[in-house]
Amino acid sequence: QGQLVESGGGLVQTGGSLRLSCAASERTFSRYVMDWFRQAPGKEREFVAQIAGSESGTRYADSVKGRFTISRDNAKNTVYLQMNSLKPEDTAVYYCAASDKLLMTPTEYDMINWGKGTLVTVSS
Repeated sequence: QGQLVESGGGLVQTGGSLRLSCAASERTFSRYVMDWFRQAPGKEREFVAQIAGSESGTRYADSVKGRFTISRDNAKNTVYLQMNSLKPEDTAVYYCAASDKLLMTPTEYDMINWGKGTLVTVSS
């Protein structure tokens, strides 16, 4: 399996926006369902968003619906997470992950490849 490399994290004020990117070296990138997870300090890793390989199907955690948008560009082997109206509770390390099936409730145990994460800090 190829590498997944996240970028775009940083420090932002409440209400601000960030766009995360995840570049994949896998040549068959379009075959994979891509997900974003996050892990806040002292908490378990949680699902954030999912996008199907065909770019047509997306799912979101309730906590980010209406604020975050997942997208992908299969020609660039890249998946994005646009995060708007950020809140302090969005502070976490954000991970890009790949799976081989579309799931109603993805968990970290369903993923077959992970990036190393990028830190997002939202100040109040």
